[in-house]
Amino acid sequence: MEVKRLRDLREDSDKTQQDVADYLNMHRSVYRRYESGERETPAWVIDKLADYYRVSTDYLLGRTDDPAPPAER
Repeated sequence: MEVKRLRDLREDSDKTQQDVADYLNMHRSVYRRYESGERETPAWVIDKLADYYRVSTDYLLGRTDDPAPPAER
């Protein structure tokens, strides 16, 4: 998981950790651990964040540098 991308996407969207945690229906402290790399990010969170930021899961995972989802390429 490219944890730096999580923070960059959040900041570029002018969102707080609390905003994202609320979207994911979790405590901010749990999300903070995902964003800092202290805790492994579950697949369901990656999937929801890809939808939230309108990027591909491969981009979040660091498998590509192209953030566009496959349908938009």
